[in-house]
Amino acid sequence: MRVPARELFRDADFPASDSSLFSSFSTPLAQFREDITWRRPQEICATPRLFADNPQEGQVKQGLLGDCWFLCACAALQKSRHLLDQVFPPGQPSWHDHTYRGSFTCRVWQFGRWVEVTIDDRLPCLAGRLCFSRCQREDVFWLPLLEKVYAKVYGSYEHLWAGQVADALVDLTGGLAERWSLKDLAGTSGQQDRPGGSEHRTCRQLLSLKDRCLISCSVLSPRAGARELGEFHAFIVSDLRELQGRAGQSILLLCIQNPWGRRCWQGPWREGGEGWSRVDPADESELLSQLQEGEFWVEEEEFLQEFDEVTVGFPITEAGHLQSLYSGKALCHTQELPGAWVKGQSAGGCRNNSGFPSNPKFWLRVSEPSEVFAAVLQRPRVCAAGRAGRARAPVGDGPATRSPASFLGEDYQAVGLHIWKVEKRRVSLPRVLSTPPVAGTVCHAYDREVHLRCELTPGYYLAVPSTFLKDVPGQFLLRVFSSGRVSLSAIKPAAGSPAPGEALPAGEWETVQLRGSWRTGQTAGGSRNFASYPSNPCFPLSVPEGPGPRCVRVTLRQHCQDTQCHPIGFHVFQVPVGSQGAPGLLLQEPVLSCVPHRYAQEVSRLCHLSAGTYRIVPSTYLPDTEGAFTVTIATRIDRRSIHSQERLGQLLQEASFMAVRKT
Repeated sequence: MRVPARELFRDADFPASDSSLFSSFSTPLAQFREDITWRRPQEICATPRLFADNPQEGQVKQGLLGDCWFLCACAALQKSRHLLDQVFPPGQPSWHDHTYRGSFTCRVWQFGRWVEVTIDDRLPCLAGRLCFSRCQREDVFWLPLLEKVYAKVYGSYEHLWAGQVADALVDLTGGLAERWSLKDLAGTSGQQDRPGGSEHRTCRQLLSLKDRCLISCSVLSPRAGARELGEFHAFIVSDLRELQGRAGQSILLLCIQNPWGRRCWQGPWREGGEGWSRVDPADESELLSQLQEGEFWVEEEEFLQEFDEVTVGFPITEAGHLQSLYSGKALCHTQELPGAWVKGQSAGGCRNNSGFPSNPKFWLRVSEPSEVFAAVLQRPRVCAAGRAGRARAPVGDGPATRSPASFLGEDYQAVGLHIWKVEKRRVSLPRVLSTPPVAGTVCHAYDREVHLRCELTPGYYLAVPSTFLKDVPGQFLLRVFSSGRVSLSAIKPAAGSPAPGEALPAGEWETVQLRGSWRTGQTAGGSRNFASYPSNPCFPLSVPEGPGPRCVRVTLRQHCQDTQCHPIGFHVFQVPVGSQGAPGLLLQEPVLSCVPHRYAQEVSRLCHLSAGTYRIVPSTYLPDTEGAFTVTIATRIDRRSIHSQERLGQLLQEASFMAVRKT
């Protein structure tokens, strides 16, 4: 006998109330607040089932909630029983079992691990029917139950209004997903802005992927006169067929499934459309007969014109390994490590910032020639991480969806990843990071996860994840998927060199500030690449005698706004003993350099200099670039602490001084 309803599980953490439905009442969902009731599946239909007997009956359909992005990702589970069992563990008692208790448990991948989430089976309804997601057969409940699990993870159903298919795919598979711009795909080059920028992508490439992974497409901004597809709306590419036309030409058709569950497109390949006259009637009959509710056919050219973006989930083998979208190789070797950008310590910003070397760094050792995918996954800055702020717009549904601009930067920062090859692990990091990387994301993107693809030869590599802006805190997970053996380890921050703008190391310091300017035709000589370099301002530095080299920090700061910075740097030359600093001095090799020149307000180097006389030469990269600047020289005073004669136990501290020199 069925257990009495009063004994059924009620989830106190995600109750059947407004707190589980709404977060801000800012979506069209709010108008149904008074009408939504909660019912268990056995109160909705007579014979509820968890799964359908065939895929068509379990086909996803969208309700009142703008979560097409999540529902499209759910369709991936229908392509693989392995994935479905991973998310929906088998063997759970359902409505006709004596052990049924009104609860279900699903697993969702969150920031590197699978998290079990238990809910009760009370579902939101309007007039006795499910008001959010449902399957093609409304007595099948795996989809609305999984939607409730995801809403609990995100904080509420309303938090699911608008998001990225790629994010939901990662949460349901633990793998990777790529987004391809169809506007770039339509170009003759076939080059993309994701990841690495060198992969040649075509719609025909999807033919080999259609049976192995989920393919979704999105309309972000429909063209004039073609609003039937909606705005910021995601679809499923359920099939692709390459046909031989009557004229002998090849025709690529894509079958598009609309989660709304209705055919919304009246293009040339609709039933009775003129497109079918170009193919054999037998092909027309076969393809039209297989259409399910909400599906329609489009040709490749039409597809590229009407849709903006494709999202492709990486295939996953039965053994749980990802497969490359490009080579088909199994990425059997995986590594992952957490990291963090800490303001004032390890949040150095992008490569335009002088603080870039302070970013978290990782050693990647490649043991054999490998195809490698490296990804940086951000941890959301809020607990109910759902609103998908991105560089590209999230997909929701129609004009009622909140403006994509309101999502940008809400939960995620613009992040990127660069990789350098090094000959050995003991290297000069500033020198390595000033050279071009062997791989890198084309730009920093407001995505939850960015990744790049590269072919790497055996050896050591340095991986540096970064935010675009400096001093932006955040946590991340660095993930590596490789066809060959790899190992990943974090590099501990070296004690010593602080980033520009940070406090000096402990101790007593003598600080001098020297102000100057670069003037066209006079003191703006440019970098050492130019013959005019010796005309740059030149400042003396004297390091007194002592028990050993002195710790000195030299900082060059230009007086400008962030958006008007010139690339700046400096060199330090040692004046030979007995010399008065002849003009030929600047033609010698410097003892200290802060190059390459960087587009930054401030650049700095911490070093140890022996006793002697030096010259500091600040410069812009190009000659005749005008600007004002300040050179700050901080020299550590090395002496023993002096105790007072009164033996009060306090140290006598001598005040530092500041000298200002104008040039």
